Amino acid sequence: MATERHDAGPERGRIRVEGYDAAATDDREFDTAWEPTLQSAEGKGRLYYAWRRFKRNRLALAGAATIGFMTLCAIFAQPIRVPEQVPVLAGQLVQPVALAPADPANQEVLLGHQPPTTEHLFDWPPSMLHLFGTDWAGRDILSRMMYGARWSLSIGFIAVVVALFIGVPLGAIAGYYGGYVDEVIMRVVDLLYAFPFIVLAIAVIAILGRGYWELVFALIVVGWLAYARILRGEILSVKENEYVTAAKALGATDRSVIVRHILPNAMAPVIVQATLSVGTVVLAAAALGFIGLGLSPASAEWGVMLRVEQDSMARGRWWAGFFPGLAIFVFVLAINLVGDGVRDAFDPQGEGGGRFR
Repeated sequence: MATERHDAGPERGRIRVEGYDAAATDDREFDTAWEPTLQSAEGKGRLYYAWRRFKRNRLALAGAATIGFMTLCAIFAQPIRVPEQVPVLAGQLVQPVALAPADPANQEVLLGHQPPTTEHLFDWPPSMLHLFGTDWAGRDILSRMMYGARWSLSIGFIAVVVALFIGVPLGAIAGYYGGYVDEVIMRVVDLLYAFPFIVLAIAVIAILGRGYWELVFALIVVGWLAYARILRGEILSVKENEYVTAAKALGATDRSVIVRHILPNAMAPVIVQATLSVGTVVLAAAALGFIGLGLSPASAEWGVMLRVEQDSMARGRWWAGFFPGLAIFVFVLAINLVGDGVRDAFDPQGEGGGRFR
């Protein structure tokens, strides 16, 4: 057993420990949160530990599972063929599975059964034959919702990804270089922010016309602004750190400094914003479709379904608009749960960190 001895003399005030055996400490386990294997493992940085924290958030995982389920329903609702515009592979079957119980475009009844009279085929209420009922044209609402998820979900994901590719470089350039470059980019952002979203959307659609890619473009025009502004603010703080100064002193190029040293430490708020923006974009696309600025009435996009079924709902056919609205609500709620989980994962000590774990 180690003992302490206080010596007097030249080394007065020092404590000498006798009987200390360094080898005896090799087998001891220390109560610490630091894990050497994790710290030294290659490639395990901030994203790795954020993912570990995200997996402990049950509500976020439930939201991610819901999004995954709705995405699979969208992909496998109907078979997918290569568009006719593609030269060599035109018409080739890419995805042969059809989970939708009926053709979303035709008056087709599940399992080939017919209702007693033709009139009952239209605005048929929910039943075992049609779980969500039929619309004013006799089309199965569940099948149309599954097929329409391709439009709604793809608009959300594509618009956010493209907006990221625009907003992140512009925000990084504005924050890193500052000066006139920063002024020009931020004044463009302020100018576009001065217009209400609906006004910009109407202007874009009026110029380009109605269609899928026109709607996506209108959402991108507004979407990249938030990413550029958020990232610029983060970079203004991060670029003053010592490791950035050291990288510059060692001769690193501006591109290397931005990509390797600044962006990894400034992207967390942008990732959170992008996650939450998917739900916002889907909701915005549905709103534009509801007021007639979205896709064509023949499409099964959720917002367009709500617009087309207004007369049916006014006549008491509640299911015609309830289920498409419920799909929008569930997807946006799932996105918000995932977004909250991502925010808590990147900032566990921040406000709301560690909730529902």
